[in-house]
Amino acid sequence: MDKLYLAHSYFKRHKYEECVDQCTQLLDKNPLDQAAWILKMRALTEQVYVDDLENLDEGIADATLDDESIAQIPRPGTSLRATANATRSGPTQGMRPPSHDGRILTGVVRPYTRAPKTGSIEQALKTPRTAHSSRPLTTAAGMRSRIGTSSIMTEAGGPFIQLSKLNFAKYAAQPSVGKPLFEYIYYCENDIQRALEFAVQGTQKSNFKDWWWKLQLGRCYLRIGLLRDAEQQLRSSLRDTPSIIALLMLARVYTRMDQPLTAIQVCQSGMEYFPKETALRVEIARLYEGLGDLCKSVNFYRGVLKEDATNIESIACIGMHHFYSDQPEVALQFYRRLLQTGINTAELFNNLGLCCYYSQQYDMTITCFERALNLVDNKEAEADIWYNVSHVAIVSSSFS
Repeated sequence: MDKLYLAHSYFKRHKYEECVDQCTQLLDKNPLDQAAWILKMRALTEQVYVDDLENLDEGIADATLDDESIAQIPRPGTSLRATANATRSGPTQGMRPPSHDGRILTGVVRPYTRAPKTGSIEQALKTPRTAHSSRPLTTAAGMRSRIGTSSIMTEAGGPFIQLSKLNFAKYAAQPSVGKPLFEYIYYCENDIQRALEFAVQGTQKSNFKDWWWKLQLGRCYLRIGLLRDAEQQLRSSLRDTPSIIALLMLARVYTRMDQPLTAIQVCQSGMEYFPKETALRVEIARLYEGLGDLCKSVNFYRGVLKEDATNIESIACIGMHHFYSDQPEVALQFYRRLLQTGINTAELFNNLGLCCYYSQQYDMTITCFERALNLVDNKEAEADIWYNVSHVAIVSSSFS
């Protein structure tokens, strides 16, 4: 069997390591085999590909040294940061309890909601450095650079591609080669500076008419914190060809600028082109949730479930909303739905136990908590479960 055909077969079946091995053998025989070279680049890229939209969190230096800020005291309901600061004083009637950093508790854990936020440079410098905490002044781009540096794909004779020897103008003029090469530089090498330089060359070679290169320019600008430049490129890309990824990325740009209402408008305008796209509805629901407008957030999550009845985030967030609205029976139905989708975590059984307890289904309460304790894998979650067990035990003993 032809090795190139076999490598394509492995790639289509997501067996990327076998695909790389076959391409390596072809390149050993003929180093100028462009088809094997491109296929190997794509396979290496797929092995390390990460949806960076979910990881566009801010480092402490990004949030504190912000030169895009306009109003120090924004109007109520127009700033995500002001909403987080308002909830730090503690929960009030009709409000979900906030987390330790001031965020409203959500139904699911998202990457950018787990990063600890520090109020000022002075507090950041005083933050103790432990094995589980990052450096005080580390930016988000800097963290990604260190992670990517340790995972560069190398071979016995050196790296797969010598980026310093590439003629970017030559490869940028060939879309079939330039686009996979950009993704390799961006995801595998994690060299944002060279990726940005290559994207500029690609945009020029396409006479500024290729929406894909403009999208990648916006992606690079967003990664290095040039938000206004990213906004310009993403809007230009949308004018040429509307795409879901460009809409979501532009919404994240405005979120980084602390302009959630503009981000919501971007997503709503995108729904005119993609009326059944659930990603845009989820983004709007997250923004309303960050602003503290939980009713609108839940309405959009319900709209997501009308299009995709198995959306995990929507089910979890609606279930949490009903639980804190004193409707544990309704919340129990949503958490059971999560269990039916195959999720088997300690947090889910902990929530099921609480819903069963407040729904007066005492026979299932202890069983759910026991299952949660058997599945727990970190001390923080274990402490939360034991706290709930002790609460149930104290309240139950007071009735007896």
